[in-house]
Amino acid sequence: MGRNWRKPLYLVPLLLIMLTFLSCNKNSEMIPTLILKSLQIENVNLLDGQIDNVAINPSIIASFNYSIDTTSFRTALSIVNQDNNEITYRLNYSNEFKNVVIYPLETLETYTLYSIKISNQLVGSNENKFSPVEYQFKTHQGKLLLKSVTAGDIDLMSTGKITNAPLDLQIVATFSDDLDMESINSQNVRLKWNSISLVLNRSVDGNKLIIDPLDEIRDLSTYELELGTTIAGPGAVDFDGFNSTFITKLDSTLKFPEISDDDLLTKIQEQTFKYFWDFGHPVSGLTRERNTSGETVTSGGSGFGLMAIIVGIERGFITRAQGVERWNTIVDFLLNDSDRFHGAWSHWLNGTSGQVIPFSTKDNGGDLVETSYMAMGLLTVRQYLDPNITEEQTLIDNINTLWEGIEWDWYTQGQNQLYWHWSPNYNFEMNMPVRGWNEALITHVLAASSPTHSVAPSVYNNGWALNGGIANGKEFYGFTLPLGPDYGGPLFFEQYTFLGLNPTNLSDQYASYWEQVVNHSKINHAYCVANPKNWIGYNDACWGLTASDNQSGYSAHSPTNDKGVITPTAAVSSLPFTPEESMKALRYFYYILGDRTWGEYGFYDAFNITENWYASSFLAIDQGPIILMIENYRTGLLWNLFMSNPEVQNGLDALGFTY
Repeated sequence: MGRNWRKPLYLVPLLLIMLTFLSCNKNSEMIPTLILKSLQIENVNLLDGQIDNVAINPSIIASFNYSIDTTSFRTALSIVNQDNNEITYRLNYSNEFKNVVIYPLETLETYTLYSIKISNQLVGSNENKFSPVEYQFKTHQGKLLLKSVTAGDIDLMSTGKITNAPLDLQIVATFSDDLDMESINSQNVRLKWNSISLVLNRSVDGNKLIIDPLDEIRDLSTYELELGTTIAGPGAVDFDGFNSTFITKLDSTLKFPEISDDDLLTKIQEQTFKYFWDFGHPVSGLTRERNTSGETVTSGGSGFGLMAIIVGIERGFITRAQGVERWNTIVDFLLNDSDRFHGAWSHWLNGTSGQVIPFSTKDNGGDLVETSYMAMGLLTVRQYLDPNITEEQTLIDNINTLWEGIEWDWYTQGQNQLYWHWSPNYNFEMNMPVRGWNEALITHVLAASSPTHSVAPSVYNNGWALNGGIANGKEFYGFTLPLGPDYGGPLFFEQYTFLGLNPTNLSDQYASYWEQVVNHSKINHAYCVANPKNWIGYNDACWGLTASDNQSGYSAHSPTNDKGVITPTAAVSSLPFTPEESMKALRYFYYILGDRTWGEYGFYDAFNITENWYASSFLAIDQGPIILMIENYRTGLLWNLFMSNPEVQNGLDALGFTY
């Protein structure tokens, strides 16, 4: 028998261990490692290092050496921002699951660092192992957006007119990103008033730009804010810029010391009187058209000036002797030096020579309506003079010569109609009939009152009254308007005629003239309170539409021609008709608007708060009604004098008026 061989028992476990090791090592070599070959964003490989200036809506492509298990990839992948907030995404696979396109589902934030992390939870489709990786990219600087601009509780980004900005002005502009203070300067952050840049304190608090004016902010004034395109932040650029125009609120504090209403009325009359007295033409004594007219004097405004001298005497602004002396100068000039055309004066005269200054090419002769204002003034003065004083009787005689020389009947051309103009060069070519309702009722009353050249009642009825065609009868804001255009037209329609002609108890077959003047004034006031065009500044105390200067020239402002222009004479000269509303207005113009509407000769002509425009002009035909109508409200002086003329009474009687 052969010999039996046996392995030692202790070698068996060792052999098993070796076989197991060899088996495991063999399996390791058979399942290779899963490797990220590239991670591309905007065609740049993140594996080469951090990428900056990445778009905020990128696609990311991950490429592996082997196919991946898609379930494990979604678990292993995370995208987080610098605040460790996760970004949601969707995935798209290709190339047998070796390539993955990653689409963020939300727009990334600008100028922000993001991390892409893939953990070892990722395995290949053959259970390939993966070592964790992390790569970073940074988004580009974004567009700087303006989110809000406020001044107190006023939104300066709103559309339309922006009003009531606070006087303790601080402007806060909020942007989409933090701001770089170095980008903020006097060239790209400006606040202007009347095209003048204000001194500003500019500061930044994160994404807020804070603007504090160091100059005083004016009330009811227009300001323009400019934010330039070079404003930037560390994470945002390409700002579009911004402009806003806004108007500040009213400063309701008194601009002048408060005095009694009676003293205020006297003050207004005295200051306005200076226009006719101090600024009267040094040669003729007549009234200049406006404060910049030089040699140009106006016949109608001079008629108002004649009456203003009566007020000056009665109020103690001048002596009676001074007044009579000025009247003598004026009347002597009118009698001996001024051009006249069938007794009528031209609209404008040269104050030194008395020669006509054409109002327009063909308006270089007689102006009958302006002449009627001159005649009203002359007749009012005549009634004030004392025939028992020799000098004053001489003045009365000269006034009578002027009055009786006006050929009213010539201006009818033989028809039942007055015509406004006649020229020695152009005859009646202007062909402008004087028809109602407008400022020329006084023209017809005086034409009928003339003792030498009167016109028949038919001229009044057929021409002026259009045989009743001047009637209106409609209601506006609850007030019935007897005569004239809808809403009444400009307020001078009710003021020029009634400086002397007293409407209190005046009526004829066409209207009660007290109802006419009161309701027209109330409609004008109510329209301004309603303010259908949303002009800045119109209110219960700031009203009055009539002919005056405006920011573009001159216009007959009214509810149907409303340009945002308030003319103080409109409201103030309505004082006898709307005392409560007019007193509110004159207080407002004087105390609240202050020196913007009050100057050397009383109230400036007009203003437009919406356009930040305030006139520096004074016009004779606007200043005259102020001083005269205040006096009629206080004493009825001018009404009483004019209505005492026997010729005027005869004329009113002839036309069928009761008074």
